[in-house]
Amino acid sequence: MQDPPRIRLHQGDITTFAVDAIVNAADESLSGGGGVDGAIHRAAGPGLLAECRKVAPCPTGEARLTGGYQLPARHVIHTVGPVYQGGGALESYYLACCYRNCLLLALAHGLRTLAFPAISCGVYGYPAREAARIAVGNIAGFIADEPRIESVDLVCFNASTYYAYEDAWNALLGRG
Repeated sequence: MQDPPRIRLHQGDITTFAVDAIVNAADESLSGGGGVDGAIHRAAGPGLLAECRKVAPCPTGEARLTGGYQLPARHVIHTVGPVYQGGGALESYYLACCYRNCLLLALAHGLRTLAFPAISCGVYGYPAREAARIAVGNIAGFIADEPRIESVDLVCFNASTYYAYEDAWNALLGRG
């Protein structure tokens, strides 16, 4: 399998990406908090929280769309990943739903360029290697048959998560 040029892997700050939408790994109330969620809310400014209050709650696995406010991204897609409980509580199903529902919501609103964080890999405790495999497989599978998605940036905040995603990417391409 050749590298799909539409998917790129980065280590960095998702709030700096100038794309149609960045994805927020949110909690059900969409009220901001720590990690990626808090960083996005701080960078976007108070308008984001006000709009989030109108579209909340967001159950695990679902997605909601808001404006991007002071972010370089035009929109934010909020999704709630599963809290990892050892793997026996349908966590992989709900994590896959997060990616699929974000991509479907993007298509419904004509969004063509997206940036995803490592959903559930922070305080929700999902093991990065398993989460990366789910993320990379679901995104690559979805966009393989969907030309309207022009690019997807996978943005990892730290090196260990980046390497987990890199390993998942290489395994998908048969290089690992």
